[in-house]
Amino acid sequence: PRQVISEAQVSTPRVVIAPTRDELAALVADKFMVRASKALARTGALRVVLTGGGLGTEVLRAIAAHPKRDELDWTKVTFFWGDERFVPRGDDDRNDRAAREALLDIVNVPEDHIVSFPASDDVDSLTEAATIARDALRRYGTDDEWPTFDIAFAGMGPDGHVLSVFPGSDASRVNSPDVLAVSDSPKPPPERLTMSLALLNRSARVWIVTAGADKAAGLGLALAGASVVEVPASGLSGGHSTKIFTDAELAGLLPEELLRREQFWSADDERADYIPQALRGD
Repeated sequence: PRQVISEAQVSTPRVVIAPTRDELAALVADKFMVRASKALARTGALRVVLTGGGLGTEVLRAIAAHPKRDELDWTKVTFFWGDERFVPRGDDDRNDRAAREALLDIVNVPEDHIVSFPASDDVDSLTEAATIARDALRRYGTDDEWPTFDIAFAGMGPDGHVLSVFPGSDASRVNSPDVLAVSDSPKPPPERLTMSLALLNRSARVWIVTAGADKAAGLGLALAGASVVEVPASGLSGGHSTKIFTDAELAGLLPEELLRREQFWSADDERADYIPQALRGD
């Protein structure tokens, strides 16, 4: 039998491999439903950090289509974003717009439980937007000013960037919780707002969800222990667990010596370990 790795062992992330991109999104949706249900039963509240991008939105659609979706009390869930493009409020590039259309509006999350970053037509400057976002987040914190989260989603770019923290950027060198103004993103649009990695790491569980052959180099370097400045994905670590959910296309391009590690799990292993029969639909 497979040795179960304790989720408390956060120094080495677990890598979970699904056969296809669609199955990856479905697996992460199942995983979210399990964890969200447990957290709400235990504490009566849930804080989730969302990511943007195509795959991040696919995961939200899979959650919206989940057969147990309406059994979750969405009025007790508060949503934040790891980063946002500094464009007008209704722009297609906004991560919060995609999330609303894919899930939040469907399950009727209360407006005061959606903590989005300011848009370019809300304020006069990117700097002002960062200040407003910083103050908004601190209102959810305690004595040390910054909040904690239950689950944080993150995507990963081919260069190993996460959130809007890019390799070699000033943001990649910030090692304290903060909301950062990014004015020179190498990926358009150039102006963005982002949590620092240290702020996202105030989540109990950090889930990086990434797929596709173009991400293999970045993921390989992150798993091999590249520096955070060179590969920001190396710097994500949840307080309780860190998991990387990926697909077989990407995993098949990783070096063989990485794939032999005990940290690599199949989607079936992950389901058998964490997802009860009632949520699997079998």
